Amino acid sequence: MTPVPFLVSPFSPLSYDLMLFLLFPDVDPGPGMQKPQLLVPVRATPNGTLVHPAYFLLVGIPGLGRDIHFWLAFPLCFMYAMATLGNLAIVLIIRVERRLHEPMYLFLAMLSTIDLVLSSVTMPKMASLFLTGIQEIGFNVCLAQMFLIHALSAMESAVLLAMAFDRFVAICHPLRHASVLTGPTVAKIGLAALTRGFVFFFPLPFILKRLSYCQTHMVTHSFCLHQDIMKLSCSDTRVNVVYGLFIILSVMGVDSLFIGFSYVLILKTVLELASQGAALKAFSTCVSHLCAVLVFYVPLIGLSVVHRLGGPTSLLHVIMANIYLLLPPVVNPVVYGAKTKEIRSRVLHMFSQGGR
Repeated sequence: MTPVPFLVSPFSPLSYDLMLFLLFPDVDPGPGMQKPQLLVPVRATPNGTLVHPAYFLLVGIPGLGRDIHFWLAFPLCFMYAMATLGNLAIVLIIRVERRLHEPMYLFLAMLSTIDLVLSSVTMPKMASLFLTGIQEIGFNVCLAQMFLIHALSAMESAVLLAMAFDRFVAICHPLRHASVLTGPTVAKIGLAALTRGFVFFFPLPFILKRLSYCQTHMVTHSFCLHQDIMKLSCSDTRVNVVYGLFIILSVMGVDSLFIGFSYVLILKTVLELASQGAALKAFSTCVSHLCAVLVFYVPLIGLSVVHRLGGPTSLLHVIMANIYLLLPPVVNPVVYGAKTKEIRSRVLHMFSQGGR
């Protein structure tokens, strides 16, 4: 298969037209000008020429005007600052405090690191879209963002499962907790979460590149997701649909089932405790994790269901995708900071020292 070159001289008329079109896309070109072709031939295939767009256009939130998008950028920037400071504070506190080098806190540090990267992958580009109105995102940049979003989400799901296992061992088998969840074991679990997220979602950009995009190139979200890009293709997407369903069931689906099963066993053990105070104290150690699980999985399951129902992407799809990606990095540090005594006392100590 021979690549089809697509070269434009910086001094050619086509390059000038392209520049004008990118700067002023709504201006009607004159009789001597034509809007540049945004669909780039990539290579010849037995079924015809494979066509990719030079870039995608991010819509943001459908139905909202330019002015509303502009004002939404400010709370979004505030959320990004909250997510960055909160997750960074948790990671640094756990790193500095040696008494927090326990499995539960080490998993929390992993969760905060993932949330920190995930928010940095999504929120700055989204805020730029809202503030400046610049919708273009390069084809390969969009695929890279899509891979990172899905891979990091899989890693977060694995860490939430590891935290559920930690709570199960601590409550149901407390005498074995120290011997089961040792430092090397925690490190291996973290490495397994990282590897699984990378391996399962690494094929996604490549199976999207094998598709031809000869119709619209308008992405109806504020970021790139596999389902949304796949719908823009005019090729057969059965491989994408089957593989997407396979990984969502074998990764997030399996994780959620094991988390649910862990809490069934935890609840059974707690209810068998003779003292009501001991039962409440044992279950209270799970509250923060339960909040993190609900914030992550409820929007994810809802988003998967509405996508599987088919049909065009609606405002409901976009809102649920935004909640799924933007809420956990902001909420998790607040929940764990408020419910974890050691982290809360450390933060208060830092603020008291800073105020002197």
